[in-house]
Order: sequence, then structure tokens, then C-alpha cells
Amino acid sequence: MTVIVRDFRPSDAEAWTEARRASVPWMVATPEQVVHDLAHAHPDRHYRLLLAEEDGEIIATAQAGIAHESPEPGQGYFTPHTLPGRTNRGAGSLLLRTAEEHLAEAGATVLYAWVIDNPESLEFARKRGYLPKRSAHFQHLDLAGGTLPPRQELPAGVELRPGSDFADDPRPLFDADAEVTADEPGDITSELDDYEDWLTSVWRHPAFDQGLTSVVLVDGKVAAFSAATTDGLRTYLSAMTGTLRDFRGRGLAKIAKNDSLHRARAAGYTDAYTSNDTGNGPMLAVNQWFGYQVCATEVRHVRTL
Repeated sequence: MTVIVRDFRPSDAEAWTEARRASVPWMVATPEQVVHDLAHAHPDRHYRLLLAEEDGEIIATAQAGIAHESPEPGQGYFTPHTLPGRTNRGAGSLLLRTAEEHLAEAGATVLYAWVIDNPESLEFARKRGYLPKRSAHFQHLDLAGGTLPPRQELPAGVELRPGSDFADDPRPLFDADAEVTADEPGDITSELDDYEDWLTSVWRHPAFDQGLTSVVLVDGKVAAFSAATTDGLRTYLSAMTGTLRDFRGRGLAKIAKNDSLHRARAAGYTDAYTSNDTGNGPMLAVNQWFGYQVCATEVRHVRTL
């Protein structure tokens, strides 16, 4: 059995998607998404998709790039994922070495990778010089068989609208996303300041569901939102839920997310996923209120070049 690593080709989209769904079912993956991400990646991102094949079958995947939206230069990131039952074949090591070489050539001085919180994966990272940092919980909600909280009564001056209502001018949602993203806890900070890139990478992204995204307005101003991504079949993922600074503490994010989840269930989605930094107590509490259960934990690891 021979394992090789090569770059992704558009003809790999279906097989890539199947591999991703098998290895990380809590993430949305579609053929259209992976092709779009590669075709429209910002040049400063140095984005590269890699896969490991064993006798022509994809057994592992990896995404590598530079965090070009971070104010701190030289931050590279990648995460290899190997199919269950196909570990210990050298695929992860080959992907890791290829990604490290690519990112170093692109100017990375520090590398970040998410590692699934199990003994085998953590030891793999430790042996290769990666140190554990913060962690994140992935959570699952059974939309088909579970029970959602009832919709809340809207306070005076509060309005709920789908993201699709902003199709003619999504700039207010970009501004809201930029503020919330800047406050999100994490090792890699982001500053969204490129509206055109956001339109391509977020608003027009094939997995982003404008209709299931919920926006809360207070006196006509965007105050909170819950952005939805889907695979168009059964899986719904909360891409970002947040409240702008001037409106926090009023439960508006909960209103937005509840509305989006109710509409996702009505649209036929059966499984909802979300993720939070383990230190983000307020959002973890909100998701527990909805009935989400932790289904996986990943630990961010770092290595300085």
C-alpha cells in the first residue's frame, strides 16, 4: 500500500467531500464549497488544499494558508484530517511536512493547527513539536428528534429579519460581522476590512445560507445576528452568532439563533452543529439552553519556526 500526497483537483470535489464528512462530521462540507474556496482565495492567504491517497483512494485531507486578516504577520494555519480506521499509514506525517514547507515558503513564522482531543492525535502533535494552547467544543443538536425552546416574544423596538432581506445592500451585515469577529476569543485574531473579499468568501459562499441567517434589528439598526451555513441536505452549522457591543446583555443573540434554528428545522435540516472556545462561557450557556451536546473537542496547537 502506497500513500502519496498531492494537491486537490476540481475532479476530487466529490471524494474530498465524502472524506471530510467521514472525518469531521460536525463541519459543513460540499463539493461546491471546496471548489469555491480554492478558486476565490485571497492571494495573501496562500491557500492550498492537500490530500493523501492510498492506492487512489483519499484517506486524509488538509487545508493550509496564511491568516492574512490577522494584524499579526506570519501566522500560518493548517489542519490535517485522516479518515477513521486509516491512521498509522503515514498520511498525516506527509500532509504535515508538505503543509509546513508551503507555509514557511509563504512567510509563516508560527504555525497553528487544530488537533482532535484524543490520545493518538495529541501524541502525534507532541512528537512533532506542537504545543497545546486553547481548545474548542463542537456541539450537536438533534433538530429532527429534539425539542427547541419556543420562540421568544420580541421586546419593543426589536425586529427579526432573514439575512436575505439584505441582498441589495449587505454592507450592514459586513460591519456587524467585522465588529463581532474582532471580539471573538482565539489565538489568531482577525480584522475584517476588505468588503469585496467578504462578499466573495462569506456572503456569496456556496455554503452560506442567506435565508436561514437571522438578523436582529433594534430601532432599525443591526444589533445581533446568527449566520447559517448548510450542506443543502441535512446539516446546518452556526457559522457565527454574536451581538454588537452596544447591544450586549439583552439576550439578542439567543433570539437570533433561536429564530434561525426554528427555520432550519422547518426547512428540513435534521442536524445542527456549532462550536465555541471552551473559555466562552456565555455562548456555551446559550447553546446548552438550546439543548446542544458536546460531540467533539479540538485543541489548538502551535509551533514556532
